[in-house]
Amino acid sequence: MQNIWIINHYAKPYSGRHYKFAEILVKRNYKVKIVCASTSLKHIDLTYDNKKNRSEKDVKGISFSIIKARDYYGNGKERLKNMLEFSYGAYKSLKKEKKEKPDVIYASSVHPLNWVVGYLLAKKYKAKLIIETRDLWPETLIRMGRITSTSILAKILFRLEKFIYQKADHLIFTMPGGEKYLNERKMKYEKVSYINNGVDLTEFDSNAQSNIYTLPIEKETFNVVYTGSMGIANSLEVILEAAKYLKEKKYSNIRFHFFGDGYLKEELEQYVKDYQLSNVTYYGRVHKNKIPSILKQADLNIVTSQNLSIYDYGVSLNKLFEYFASGKPTLSNIPTPYNKVEKYNVGLTVKPDSYRTLAEGIIQFNNMNSNEYNQICINSRKTAEKFEFKNLTTLLEKTF
Repeated sequence: MQNIWIINHYAKPYSGRHYKFAEILVKRNYKVKIVCASTSLKHIDLTYDNKKNRSEKDVKGISFSIIKARDYYGNGKERLKNMLEFSYGAYKSLKKEKKEKPDVIYASSVHPLNWVVGYLLAKKYKAKLIIETRDLWPETLIRMGRITSTSILAKILFRLEKFIYQKADHLIFTMPGGEKYLNERKMKYEKVSYINNGVDLTEFDSNAQSNIYTLPIEKETFNVVYTGSMGIANSLEVILEAAKYLKEKKYSNIRFHFFGDGYLKEELEQYVKDYQLSNVTYYGRVHKNKIPSILKQADLNIVTSQNLSIYDYGVSLNKLFEYFASGKPTLSNIPTPYNKVEKYNVGLTVKPDSYRTLAEGIIQFNNMNSNEYNQICINSRKTAEKFEFKNLTTLLEKTF
């Protein structure tokens, strides 16, 4: 029986990529430990001792090592301190494990300190090391304009990235353009896998039936739904500008429903008040188990983002696969050559940074004939089946 340690600062019980992998791996006779930060459990109903530097909890046969780290909000110094606390605490507490030593350490970014912890522990225990890249560091920061490619920070992060990739036994990218990135960085590597994010359809369908959230939908309305974070990267102001435009053009039947939270929520709500957008409603954060019910009530699910060249390597948003699972069309403005919305004919992708093209996309679905619309709905659900976590876990097993 192989013993797998998954290191992911932001992992949590009951949901998410690595919990889903772990849940299936345990059923396939693996032992799995997930190492995560205490702050990722803020909205989870799980009792553990937050006074201890490390707490151990068993969740459905999965061992969780919960590392104490400070709370933070936003992307400032406190978040950096949180990363450092988690990374130091994870290595310090796990380097003295005496019972079940790992055979494989699977270290996943969002930030590269997860990789460092994984590398040090793999070296300590002579375990195989799988490195997973979910965000390209520092390439993402460079292309977002937060740092320059010639800065000291960028040079340090590039060296760290190259070092870790060379030390890994296998690389996993969640975006399809991972090998393209390696080639551009002139890093030759043979053992590379692309394992996308995905969806648990059994759980999705169960939640859709048993955790119902009733949208206040009026007859003859066309309902556009957004779920998720509300930050700069999500570019939600484009949706609001589209809503303003559609109101001005007298499309009174089109309604917008926003679910989620984030540091720009109040600013976005103020925009709605300032322009008296009666066609927009904010519902705030809802429990994740209600999202399937909400998405299935939509006529169109929408995802927006900033226009970033980092999408040249693809995008793998969790919400996208929930959108597909709902069996409803998706409208996107994310520019990428690896475009699942277009590839599988599950919706439409419009030009980024343009509220007009976004509004025109919404109008196109609003006016679409039922046969075309229903075929897109069928395609959407079939696409979700391709990215079911059971299938993705089989790909992960091959890396072991």
